[in-house]
Amino acid sequence: MNNELIIVLSLLAATIVMFAINRPRMDAVALIMMTVLPLTGVIDVSDALVGLSDPNIVLIAALFVIGEGLVRTGVAQKLGDLLIRRAGRNEARLIFLLMVIVTGVGSFMSSTGVVAIFIPVVLRIARNARIPASRLMMPLSVAALISGMMTLVATAPNLVVHAQLVRDGYDGFSFFAFTPFGIPILILAIGYMLIVRRFLGAAAPAVDLAQANRPHLSEWIDEYKLTSREHRLRISSQSSWIGKRLDELDLRASAGINIIAIERRKRLSSEIIEPIAQTELEAGDVLFLDVRSATVDLPDLCERFALRELQLSGNYFADHSQAIGMAELMIPATSSLIGKTVLDTRFRSEYGVTVVGLKRRQTAVEGDLLDKPLKLGDTLLVAGPWRAIKTIQDHKRDLITLNMPAESDDVVAAPSGAPFAIGILALVVGMMVTGVVENVQAALIGCLLLGLFRCVDMNSAYNSIHWQSLILIVGMLPFSIALQNTGGVDLAADALLDAVGNADPRLVLATIFVLTAILGLFISNTATAVLMAPIALAVAAELGLSPYPFAMTVALAASAAFMTPVSSPVNTLVVAPGNYSFFDFVRIGVPFTVVVLITTVITVPLVFPF
Repeated sequence: MNNELIIVLSLLAATIVMFAINRPRMDAVALIMMTVLPLTGVIDVSDALVGLSDPNIVLIAALFVIGEGLVRTGVAQKLGDLLIRRAGRNEARLIFLLMVIVTGVGSFMSSTGVVAIFIPVVLRIARNARIPASRLMMPLSVAALISGMMTLVATAPNLVVHAQLVRDGYDGFSFFAFTPFGIPILILAIGYMLIVRRFLGAAAPAVDLAQANRPHLSEWIDEYKLTSREHRLRISSQSSWIGKRLDELDLRASAGINIIAIERRKRLSSEIIEPIAQTELEAGDVLFLDVRSATVDLPDLCERFALRELQLSGNYFADHSQAIGMAELMIPATSSLIGKTVLDTRFRSEYGVTVVGLKRRQTAVEGDLLDKPLKLGDTLLVAGPWRAIKTIQDHKRDLITLNMPAESDDVVAAPSGAPFAIGILALVVGMMVTGVVENVQAALIGCLLLGLFRCVDMNSAYNSIHWQSLILIVGMLPFSIALQNTGGVDLAADALLDAVGNADPRLVLATIFVLTAILGLFISNTATAVLMAPIALAVAAELGLSPYPFAMTVALAASAAFMTPVSSPVNTLVVAPGNYSFFDFVRIGVPFTVVVLITTVITVPLVFPF
């Protein structure tokens, strides 16, 4: 062992210690080591920065953006809603469907992001089904980790191992190379979680007090007596309203009709626009109306102006809660609205929302609200597009936001983009599978298409990228180069071969799996893959065997981070909502890691022969 190798190993040991105690944070440690390693003379600055030019780093960043597209368009949320509808209160069915859906979604986006999306969904399911949240949170984290065993792009360690194969002159893994191992492991995981769920405690379901105390749209609909006031009308191509501005029609004053929102077709999708005085109506527009006056003859109105009434499936646009929302506002002492009527204030033109209810001294005021002077302390219920409701909170001098409904947490930014997000994801996967273009190009094309169809914008795209993960990978790659330059990789491979070199190759795979899993207890699975991949390939070369079973074993072991709550961010996220202890992960995770080890050793050589 030479002096240079001793220096590198010392720095690596220091890195592992800092990772284990999380001081400083992991990406900062990676930056420190990326700076220090060139100072030792083992590598130069270009080697230290090699990760910044690695196409896989760009690919990982692009995949974060694609995952954000699935979130912003509501695709991930709709899968959660499907889970609620299909499973009901059956705990076994819930666990089965939850793990299948989470694994499926996590195959194409960040597993950490998937867990973050599904935690509130699972808590809501647990409350409604009267199931302890601890019975569902562990299956959630296990499924998210297994999703990393499904496709090439499912998790960063897969891409790290793939990149190491390419650097060593081999063909990388195909997109679905991991799937033959992920599916049987998922099946075993579902059966395992159905058996061990009884050991996950029987504490009362976790309750989010803040969420529980917030009103729901259905409560406001009853409280303000809004039922039967809602209507949806489509403007036909023969309507005389086409080309008319809303202030010309003046429906509020002439007929007691308020237009809450307008749904308008744009390109291949539709969008909800805020109705203001200058808005011109177009053929095909769908008007969301609040009709207060009992004297309005809606069939006659439709006949005279060539309008068609559309059906509603919920009370007061409840079936359109992704597009139209509500909020309760209070008139403060500083408000310039005091003494003015809603008509006087041009409320809809000024704030983009419509006043649909009024409470005075905690009592809902019935009848026409437009001509009633507003008073200090009045509570207004407003309805309109969610973006208008959220921006109204900026007008704190005139209006104070008292309550936002619980449903506001479930609103997605671009619901009309869901079909495009699904189609773009299918296109990206298709390009990766067929190899028409490089994986990174396929992902970048997907990102550009998501922007073109407004599934993401630039701010959400940048914010979606988990920069800490990227810096961690970039900062750990120089260690791999340093260990290779100083003979550390060969030394580790020789030590491994001395221990099990004459044994059956499956025992060598098992040893590599165990070492990778143990190292993953102390550092991130991405960093583990960076360090173990070159060692595994060196062992394969020394034995004269195919590198693919050894590389695949490292990738699968890196995703098998079931044993402690700090093995993966996925586990850390579910600790609090599941009310888990450290030992809960040990007693559930260690046996299942052994199951994954056995499955890996049996199945990998069948798909990738030695």
